[in-house]
Amino acid sequence: MRKAEISRKTNETDITVSVNIDGGGVSDILTGIGFFDHMLTALSKHSGIDIAVKAAGDLNVDAHHTVEDTGIVLGQAFAKALAETGITNEPGWVDITKKPPIKIARYGSAFIPMDEALGFCSLDISNRPYLVFDADFNSERCGDFDCFLAEEFFRSFAFNAGITLHLKKMYGKNDHHVIEALFKALAYSLKAAVKPSDTLLSTKGVL
Repeated sequence: MRKAEISRKTNETDITVSVNIDGGGVSDILTGIGFFDHMLTALSKHSGIDIAVKAAGDLNVDAHHTVEDTGIVLGQAFAKALAETGITNEPGWVDITKKPPIKIARYGSAFIPMDEALGFCSLDISNRPYLVFDADFNSERCGDFDCFLAEEFFRSFAFNAGITLHLKKMYGKNDHHVIEALFKALAYSLKAAVKPSDTLLSTKGVL
């Protein structure tokens, strides 16, 4: 089973995340930010990846540190889980010389509608982190979640998971729907990308 747990504690946040890439989309999310919990639950459910998050942050300041740091730890846990089959973006987690090269579909893309909104995601699990985020919002917040934090989460997740990640709002007026469509598009893209492959999909011979 491709699974991992990572904990990270700073002066601003104390976060533990566990993932099971081969789970069934079971989640246990508690960040103190209701809308963010909803998005992470959707990410787990629709990707089929079990995700547990326990986060305590300085919400008396704002939600920024908690959201960004959750992305960091979730990305690290995802990378470590894949490292069990030979990929890592931080030396020392796994002796990759003793592991076979990872064989996964690697790429995933999805369009996801959410009422009037349509979100798009395309990604490459390549150990070459990058984010292209193309979305604007009509309001500042969704519940207790600042809309601009969606980009911050996706960036910290992508860079710590070693993923090239492109996300685009195709259209939409309701920011709740737009952000949820993007999270679900990420989920279905991950679901496709982590599927086992018969061959190593890299001319380099390694991801």
